[in-house]
Amino acid sequence: MEQSPLIKDGAIHLGIYILLMIMTLWLPVAGLISLFFLAIPFIFFTKKHGLKAGITLATLSFFLLFIIIGPIALPLSFTFAASGVVIGEGYRRNREAFAVLLGGSLSFITAFILIYVGSILILDVNPIEGFQDVMMESTEMTEDLLVVMGDEQGEALEMAHEFIDGLVVIAPTLMIIVGVIFAFIVQIIAGALLRKKHRDVNRFPPLREWSFPKAFIWYYLLTYLFILIGVDEGTALHTVVANLRPILDVVMVIQGLALMFFYFHFKRWSIVIPVILVVISFLFPIFLHILRILGIIDLGFDLRKRMNAQK
Repeated sequence: MEQSPLIKDGAIHLGIYILLMIMTLWLPVAGLISLFFLAIPFIFFTKKHGLKAGITLATLSFFLLFIIIGPIALPLSFTFAASGVVIGEGYRRNREAFAVLLGGSLSFITAFILIYVGSILILDVNPIEGFQDVMMESTEMTEDLLVVMGDEQGEALEMAHEFIDGLVVIAPTLMIIVGVIFAFIVQIIAGALLRKKHRDVNRFPPLREWSFPKAFIWYYLLTYLFILIGVDEGTALHTVVANLRPILDVVMVIQGLALMFFYFHFKRWSIVIPVILVVISFLFPIFLHILRILGIIDLGFDLRKRMNAQK
């Protein structure tokens, strides 16, 4: 490829990135949306021109942002530019959708960890503790109202305080979950935009086909065994169990959702019904427990394979 088209293309994508970054930082409402588009220019550029060109563009983005907005350019560029390059390279190599998601998730999680550690070591500020303070202030503002509403709400307030106090312990889980969510949303957006430009990339399989390795059932059972036995707070084992539990709960809920969608597809019923059930489940969390149980049963007994075998 000639040098001039490469430079021109790089300048265009870099300009789009700077514009998106300005929107994210200075337009509160639009910024919540543009945040998920920050990695897109690097995904497009890396997929088209390769890893070396993508890294060069990411490096240039840091220097330009440093001039425009100052030191905050480092964490922002590392988070979105690096993740965009990783996802774009995955697309360029025609990786499966879940392999691309893994790479994107790891890059986001790595960025979050480095920002967290850097904030503590360099700025002497713990972001999690700051988030706790904000949540605690918000909770205290509604405390009087909740107490007036009755004992049940008082118990809810106590649970909220316990959750806020435990945020420092489950910080790794928060970084992992947020990293995966970010990578997934960015990949969905990038894939849709690339296909619109007639550039084929591997899609995620239908949710009904999603399934985690069977080993997850043993991790889940072992984690809950430790919870039943009881683990002393402050120990390394308590930290491990506290972080594994929400991750494995999410895994089982996703497995349960996959089973539900598979069942309705198997029966050739309308997809509208499971979609409505998903909405209801998130509005009334009690149904998430049912999905989690379904996920455990499906993973432990291969229900979908058994149903397919009966065809």
